[in-house]
Amino acid sequence: MQQATAMNNQIKWRRRLNSGVRYVLLTAVALIMLYPILWLFGASFKSNAEIFSSISFWPKSFDFTPYVKGWRTGTEFTFTTYFINTFKIVIPKVVFTVVSCTLTAYGFARFDFPGKKILFGLMLSTLFLPAVVTRIPLYLFWRNFGMLDSYVPLIANTVFAAEPFFVFMLVQFLRSVPRDYDEAATIDGCNSFQILIKILLPILKPSLVSVALFQFIWSINDFLSPLIYISSVQKYPIAIALKMAIDTSSGVVAWNQVIAMSLISLLPSIILFFTTSKQFVEGMATGGIKG
Repeated sequence: MQQATAMNNQIKWRRRLNSGVRYVLLTAVALIMLYPILWLFGASFKSNAEIFSSISFWPKSFDFTPYVKGWRTGTEFTFTTYFINTFKIVIPKVVFTVVSCTLTAYGFARFDFPGKKILFGLMLSTLFLPAVVTRIPLYLFWRNFGMLDSYVPLIANTVFAAEPFFVFMLVQFLRSVPRDYDEAATIDGCNSFQILIKILLPILKPSLVSVALFQFIWSINDFLSPLIYISSVQKYPIAIALKMAIDTSSGVVAWNQVIAMSLISLLPSIILFFTTSKQFVEGMATGGIKG
């Protein structure tokens, strides 16, 4: 009896030791990964000289001048204009992506039609098509339609589910949902659209949150596409506005202002991620429902 108790205590002690070591390692890795963000936060309050002379993230004094001057920018527009322009692009892209990819995935996952496998294979094959291959044809296409210097070229493709990764992900989620739900809803008098809206969408909520979050982060960080299609300063998103803040013509770059505005531009993505983190993790870790 005493030997069994001693063995149990030894096992518990080993488990606690392993857990402690694991948490220490995870904490150390987390601190290493968070250090660049902490350094950016501290650097936004430093002068240029202090930024390049110290690796410590803690500033000698907290000066909010970089945030004030950085927000005003060196142009006739403030960062408020650039944030509004960014959301004019990002919000429609997220909405259209979620709607169009859901409808397309629903068609592939729940309906049988001629050439379904071929079309699905062709859609997946576009995942391997480098974006650079389509840059020039798309530019010429939108130029001929007179749509340059507008947000239409940045948003239009999302209306037609031109995001095969999201379509494939939603198809996999839908395939994991038993068709018994569809049959039960059909018996109750639901048509195909009602089945999608009332039955499948609540189940797909975690995956839809993942799609929206990915598209939001990718769109708000996109630099090349707005650079190609937008030529008016008053229409620039924050990605290009940050590049304009690095004005090397004068020979001196106010890096504290650039860093301050970079941190502010990160806030929407960070807030959205932590707000939807539970659904995001569930959407990436599970497939549809567990049963």
